[in-house]
Amino acid sequence: MNFEYSDARFLDVIRMIEDYRLDIRTVTMGISLIGCTRESMVATAQAVYDRVMERARDLVPVCESIERELGIPIVNKRISVSPVALVAAGVEGNPVDIARALDRAAAELGVNFVGGYSALVEKGGTRSDKRLIYSIPEALAETDNVCSSVNVASSRAGINMNAVAKMGEIVKEAAELTADRSSIACAKLVVFANAVGDNPFMAGAFHGIEEPDTVISVGVSGPGVVDNAIAPLTGASLNDLAEEIKKAAFKITRAGQLVGTMAAQRLGVPFGIVDLSLAPTAEMGDSVAHVLERMGLDQVGTHGTTAALALLNDAVKKGGMMACSRIGGLSGSFIPVSEDKGMIDAVHSGAISMDKLEAMTSICSVGFDMIAIPGDTSAELIAGMIADEAAIGVMNHKTTASRLIPVPGTKPGDEVNFGGLLGYAPVIPVNTVGNDAFIHRGGFIPAPVHGFRN
Repeated sequence: MNFEYSDARFLDVIRMIEDYRLDIRTVTMGISLIGCTRESMVATAQAVYDRVMERARDLVPVCESIERELGIPIVNKRISVSPVALVAAGVEGNPVDIARALDRAAAELGVNFVGGYSALVEKGGTRSDKRLIYSIPEALAETDNVCSSVNVASSRAGINMNAVAKMGEIVKEAAELTADRSSIACAKLVVFANAVGDNPFMAGAFHGIEEPDTVISVGVSGPGVVDNAIAPLTGASLNDLAEEIKKAAFKITRAGQLVGTMAAQRLGVPFGIVDLSLAPTAEMGDSVAHVLERMGLDQVGTHGTTAALALLNDAVKKGGMMACSRIGGLSGSFIPVSEDKGMIDAVHSGAISMDKLEAMTSICSVGFDMIAIPGDTSAELIAGMIADEAAIGVMNHKTTASRLIPVPGTKPGDEVNFGGLLGYAPVIPVNTVGNDAFIHRGGFIPAPVHGFRN
């Protein structure tokens, strides 16, 4: 694929990088582990380690060379692998051995996260799925770079409430095991509805079984670029804002496609997709919430916030799809509380509540994302939050997820620091009215009638 840039367009890209915090948030290599299963878990873990090391040995050097050549920062270099529950099926032993092998490979390769310690249980779980789910707290507590995800629902299958209830318990256990580290294990655990196998973003990335053996996908960023694009449009109509956002998204996506194509060619693997999701950080000038406030909201969370987010998401997708024919992943706007300065400020001021976050997740990518909640929140209440998010995804044919962090010993108003890109978050109050009887019923919430489209 050839890219031709005029001097003006190069200057435009340079301006976006230097002034508006344009970066490529992640280049993620997806690696199939199918065929790595051996006679024991220890041997399987070694086969997984060997394959990841062989396939990804040049990932970081290639990305660093592209950074130098183009001058575009690539913030993260990551790996996603086939759901480990599939690889460990039929093998006796503890799947945490595989998590340790993945963590060792990540450290030696210099990547910051490996995703795929995962199970897909929307229609029920196999023995291997259940064994992996039970092992998640131990795996995430003992590793630094491994991320885990569990898909508990889909628009075609409905919601597996047995799995939802169990994941409430798993989140609590993971929080307790890493209580001395701000419950960091929970920041590496995502519970999905309608999970996709080409998502390059952590902590929910895994390499889908429908993907090639090895593939390169890119996640773009760019909230600062969008914010600065609409900054001069004081008093302009929402139509004008949408047009300007589309133009900015086009530029961001072209940069992502260029980086992804170059990386794939140099690594000798197929190019997968560009994920259009606007991914914020906790630093000033890199906030999705501030983009919404630029539209005219005094603070994100006020009435009109969900409508503004709908405009932003739609315009980003339309602009990005004009720039690249290989769009995939989640492709929307992330609103992780701990990773977005505007969201953090809104929680501190009381402008954002859990109820408003739930409403916003009917529009945005993912859902309850990187939210610190009081440590005494019960497993049933956490399961209820997961179920609510899953219901939004199932009924709306979109991916939703929960990344909830019940930090032991904390109460509303406390602040928890996760470090690095994961940022920091004020502990947000939750509804404490009981739901135990509902969660303990178990069973399935059936798929909606409009889930059957054949």
